[in-house]
Amino acid sequence: MERCLFFLSLSSLLLLSTASSGYVRLKDGGSPCAGRVEVNHEGEWRTVCGAGWTESDAKLVCRELGCGTAVEVQPYPYSGSGFHKNGPYRTCSDYPYGFEVQCSGGVRLVGGAHLCDGRVEVHDGRSWQTVCDADFDQQDAEVVCRELGCGAPAEVRGAAAFGRGEGSVWSKELQCRGHESQIFFCPTSPTQKQNCSHENDVGLVCSGSGYVRLKDGGSPCAGRVEVNHGGEWRTVCGAGWTESDAKVMCRELGCGTAVELRPYPYSGSGFHKNGPYRTCSDYPYGFEVQCS
Repeated sequence: MERCLFFLSLSSLLLLSTASSGYVRLKDGGSPCAGRVEVNHEGEWRTVCGAGWTESDAKLVCRELGCGTAVEVQPYPYSGSGFHKNGPYRTCSDYPYGFEVQCSGGVRLVGGAHLCDGRVEVHDGRSWQTVCDADFDQQDAEVVCRELGCGAPAEVRGAAAFGRGEGSVWSKELQCRGHESQIFFCPTSPTQKQNCSHENDVGLVCSGSGYVRLKDGGSPCAGRVEVNHGGEWRTVCGAGWTESDAKVMCRELGCGTAVELRPYPYSGSGFHKNGPYRTCSDYPYGFEVQCS
């Protein structure tokens, strides 16, 4: 019979010491950053159950596993035998639930003004590493913003726009297709790259950062899409905007869902959805969004 570890009152200190020793994992969730919480006791993995689990506990587990932060914690029915943290094995019948945790994954944004903008860093299982701007595109950005619960990508910034990182630069190129739920599921280049420095650390602004707005549409929930760069609002242009992006933006702005997305002629300077500040002549359109 599967056993579980029973916590009458969950202790962050206990979890921290256990997780840092490599004795906590998330199992059967599709990636190392999702699944039911298990603890290794005397060489055997056992499900954690018991009252007292909070979002703070889940965040601690995710952080210690190098999986970002917790985005969801859910109880599930479980009534097998267990183990009190200060005592012998016992059943979990007095609180017959285990816990499943979904972490944001092994990616974070550092150095920005909000949780949803900053320098992109990925965790390789040992340490956090920055990502080279030449190896990061729009599809990668879509996955990172989605994984962090930060809406749609608004702007990719190269040349260490959010400051230079420390430690190593990730030696592989992300090759996300844009539909993945986590970068863990994205393909990477088969060969390692050694020609990038922290001067080329890539940064990312997601729509949930507060740097995106809808302008001149008659309300805060309608208008042309703009991003704030250096305190200045600039038009977003470039191919690739979809109804899904518009829906995410409306939701992040607290404006319901998107009911209309339409391009409009624009050939001035601005920000491409997948690139730096430049003219929009190669795709001379901005975008207007109407939210519900």
